[in-house]
Amino acid sequence: METYAIALSYAIPGFMILILIEYLISLWKKIPVNEAMDTISSLSSGMTDTLRSLTGLAVIIISYQWMVDHIALIEIQSSIWLYILTFIGLDFAGYWSHRFNHTINLFWNRHIVHHSSEEFNLACALRQSISAIISIYFFLYIPLALIGVPANIIALVAPIHLFAQFWYHTRLVGKMGFLEHIIVTPSHHRVHHAINDEYLDKNYSQIFIFWDKLFGTFQEELPNKPPVYGVKKPVNTWNPFYINFMHAWGILKDAWRTKSWWDKIRIWYMPTGWRPDDVKEKYPIQIITDPYTRKKYKTESSLSLKIWSWIQLTATLGLMYYLLISFGDLEFVQIINYAIFLAISIFAYTSLMDRHIISLFAEGIKLTMGLYLISTENGWFGVDNLLDGATYIVIGYLIISLVISTYFQLIERKHTIQSTAT
Repeated sequence: METYAIALSYAIPGFMILILIEYLISLWKKIPVNEAMDTISSLSSGMTDTLRSLTGLAVIIISYQWMVDHIALIEIQSSIWLYILTFIGLDFAGYWSHRFNHTINLFWNRHIVHHSSEEFNLACALRQSISAIISIYFFLYIPLALIGVPANIIALVAPIHLFAQFWYHTRLVGKMGFLEHIIVTPSHHRVHHAINDEYLDKNYSQIFIFWDKLFGTFQEELPNKPPVYGVKKPVNTWNPFYINFMHAWGILKDAWRTKSWWDKIRIWYMPTGWRPDDVKEKYPIQIITDPYTRKKYKTESSLSLKIWSWIQLTATLGLMYYLLISFGDLEFVQIINYAIFLAISIFAYTSLMDRHIISLFAEGIKLTMGLYLISTENGWFGVDNLLDGATYIVIGYLIISLVISTYFQLIERKHTIQSTAT
């Protein structure tokens, strides 16, 4: 886990630089690809996934190492071909896990957050799930285990395979000639993120596009059908925690409400979006039928609130980055406490972006927990060794965060409502 933290400490600045470059190019080309609140929500979602990874919040049914130890038929000697084979094997497994996530009702909850943005840009690539706690796709790695690919090779290649899926989340790159026949390009992935009927459930491949062509799920981007992004059931929130669990919550409510015991059982494993007839009639939900008339989710967002949200994102990202570089020096309990604090912080300011009153309760918990951690740790996890007096900066931030959030929620919003009414 410490190695992964180190890798992230290098990868995250790279991601931020590329996102900034994409934004600057979009301004130059006059092609709007970023909306402030949506981008903040995307980056916040990326942080929640990082926290899940750092805390080891995952249940592995059967580990890959166990499969190698018990079912390997041969042992492959280390060579460049071993790494290439591993990369291709991971990509094959990635295609099928991706496809399962899209086509099975419960499994969609593992992936909905990635598609929840109504924009398509590099930032939305960071919308990764925290709800996929249980590792259920171990069987997809059996082919690699059978030929004896060592677990340490998987551990090395897997992050490379994951990070290599970042670059093609953009509208600024058109079709790429002969590469369109080999790798996943931005054009292919724009199709995948679209809610147009022609594009739904297409292009599951992660690196090599030939999996889709082989298994019949390929769709080319059509010049007369511009992709419209998001999900058929709009999430209507900037809060990544809500997004991560709202689909499962919807299934649970439908399972409770339906009178059919058979439907209570099968709803979890039916095709994505399936609902019992009696529930669908009594509890209708908003479904986008015409993507071209879809209205994007927006909240009451003054310029000052947008600036404050960017400040909150930056402060939280800075605190998380300190966790990454200090990971090896902290005890497990300290890492857990730190991660919980950051999760509360993200929940608080994204709820404020939604203009939800719960943001103030979250800010109160954040301040209380922050002061408690500073008291028990005799400072903010040793940050004063890096910068003298940094703990006082953290304390000041915690207090200011509560005060300014209260202003936006109780004072500015009240004035906005009054001016709208008049």
